Amino acid sequence: MTEAGGSGQAVDVQRLIEYVAKSLVDDPEKVSVTVVEEPGETVIELEVGPRDVGKVIGKQGRTVRAMRSLLSAAGVRSRKRFELDIIEPETAEEENREPSQ
Repeated sequence: MTEAGGSGQAVDVQRLIEYVAKSLVDDPEKVSVTVVEEPGETVIELEVGPRDVGKVIGKQGRTVRAMRSLLSAAGVRSRKRFELDIIEPETAEEENREPSQ
């Protein structure tokens, strides 16, 4: 597969993860999916609103595991390795908890 085809696959996978995440969360406007190309793998970074992190992880991690299975299947077809990282947003509460000295 050519590099152009590989990057096209990353865009398709990005859209797939974005679609699934937006379907799961209460605030779809806060869903952000970023593709980071690394040697040997493509990392898909998923960021959602602070209240929706649990929804994309699911009970005992089942939902995120299912999304990772989708990425694995897409990777087999395109002979690429995909990894899904969920980026937890920083909230104002966490910033206020830090000691100010």
